Amino acid sequence: MAEATAKRSIALIVTRQDTVDSKPYTEEFQIPYRPNMNVITALMEIQRNPVNAGGGQTSAVCWESNCLEEVCGACSMVINGKPRQACTALVDHLEEPIRIAPMSTFPVVRDLVIDRGRMFKALKKVKAWIPIDGTYDLGPGPRMAESKRQWAYELSKCMTCGVCLEACPNVNDKTDFIGPAAISQVRLFNAHPTGEMNKDERLDALMTDGGIEGCGNSQNCVRSCPKGIPLTTSIGAMNADTTKRLFKKWLGM
Repeated sequence: MAEATAKRSIALIVTRQDTVDSKPYTEEFQIPYRPNMNVITALMEIQRNPVNAGGGQTSAVCWESNCLEEVCGACSMVINGKPRQACTALVDHLEEPIRIAPMSTFPVVRDLVIDRGRMFKALKKVKAWIPIDGTYDLGPGPRMAESKRQWAYELSKCMTCGVCLEACPNVNDKTDFIGPAAISQVRLFNAHPTGEMNKDERLDALMTDGGIEGCGNSQNCVRSCPKGIPLTTSIGAMNADTTKRLFKKWLGM
């Protein structure tokens, strides 16, 4: 058994891109198998010995990773057609050849490295933070009700990995839809006792072009989220809140 494992190899087909402006291409690799490998381990094996399946010397594949425990969100890529985290994609559970590609929603920098600036701009647009500068000397703020804290904690698990944007058919280079992650963060920060002070500003941002109206309710986001965040529930809640906000503005309230 040990001898068979030592001789086994894994086939990978990696979509590569040398520069921002160059055309993508695929390159095949054969790497030695080791038990409990994940996709990051496979990419590290290519990095140690950058030789393609044809025996030709090549450049090491570029990718991003950090925590290796599905917390940072840096290693998002498309693996066998599914956007996910490479650190939790175990080779033993993947069909071969393993096809690895960058997420197409974001501009490619090189190989599997992408520019997730679109997502961070969306978070800036909806002010996904709590402005508390200068209030440190006012003592502890109000406590969040336990019933609210429980579901808010689920929303706080977002690691800005971008998988939900990749899975959403309404997020592409032809639209400016901010995507489900930013909408869910509006719900999170509007639920916070201090963050609620800027509730109307966040709702107004969702009511602009590219906001919540861009959602087509495909529900791909909630099915693909690696953290199981109830994104469609958040979208529904924010849809209701923006409608109420709109009527209040019409009535001058």
